[in-house]
Amino acid sequence: MCDEEIHQFNAPAMSRRVFTLSAAAMAVMGASPAFADDDVVAKDVAVKTPDGEADAVLFYPAKGRHPAVLIWTDVFGLRPVFRDMGRRLAAQGYVVLVPNPFYRSMKATTEPDYSAPDVRKKYFPMMATLNAATTMTDGPAFIAFLDAQPQTDTKKKVGVQGYCMGGPLTFRTAAAVPDRIGGAATFHGAALVTDKPDSPHLLIPKTTAQFYCGVATNDDNAQPDAKDRLKAAFADVNRPATVEVYDGCNHGWCVKSSAVYNEAGAEKAWAELSALYQRTLV
Repeated sequence: MCDEEIHQFNAPAMSRRVFTLSAAAMAVMGASPAFADDDVVAKDVAVKTPDGEADAVLFYPAKGRHPAVLIWTDVFGLRPVFRDMGRRLAAQGYVVLVPNPFYRSMKATTEPDYSAPDVRKKYFPMMATLNAATTMTDGPAFIAFLDAQPQTDTKKKVGVQGYCMGGPLTFRTAAAVPDRIGGAATFHGAALVTDKPDSPHLLIPKTTAQFYCGVATNDDNAQPDAKDRLKAAFADVNRPATVEVYDGCNHGWCVKSSAVYNEAGAEKAWAELSALYQRTLV
């Protein structure tokens, strides 16, 4: 599921097709953020949930009111690389919350040592504690927290995005708070389509958001029918969505600290995310 983020190896080169798309997307979006880094406020916060108190980090531009975005991390949780993502997104004009998804088990820590032999033993069991029920309570709690911030423009829709295990959490959040979520994005999302009754893709009829799903090449190779089942599920309810395989990008390619990080692919993903939010968080 997230093995490639543990094992150290060189990521394959990105295909010319994806690189060209990346360059075109970034040209359309523009490279300049709406706010300078110094204009972004960062706060460590505690968010009350039905199961306790989640540690999280909140980012927002120092001036004005803005749409809100919730970021679900990958299996290694809230750490510096996801703080960097939150800050970058806030600089584009959003109020961004990045929670520690494992708050029931531990506080967020510094970057995990992926080469340590106990990494899998530590993080993978905690991933199993997150399920449909926990997301259906955590997601609304985090969205309510964002809506309560004076910097949040509650007249505008909220965005939600997730990486790896955060993919299913994104789908479930969009279904749990359909009246607030306008845009939802997943990148190298894990197990978005399963044969179980709680498969995330079965929640699509309960959502109202537009979706963007970026699929890793090796995930597509492992489950080649998943993208088609996703597309069909969106089409069945006329839900606007893009499901796209990133040629040459393996699971974890968007996360800068990952051994498989692919800069061109990550920048294309960021451009697609930015375009989605510009269209939908209105």
